[in-house]
Amino acid sequence: MTLRLSDEENRQLDELAAAEGRSKQEVVRLALAERWARLRKEEQLGEVLGRVLPRYQGLLDRLGPA
Repeated sequence: MTLRLSDEENRQLDELAAAEGRSKQEVVRLALAERWARLRKEEQLGEVLGRVLPRYQGLLDRLGPA
């Protein structure tokens, strides 16, 4: 795989890697893992809210807008 970055993005990646004491490859891999975990959490939250909100919709309607 080839990752094409602008000069600015490459500079930022260099600085981030140096600040964290990691290789550029490791910084990118960790960023991918963090983004994937966030996506999964958002999906799980959406599933939970989809099940729970209908149960409490009457109460939420009575409480009105926040």
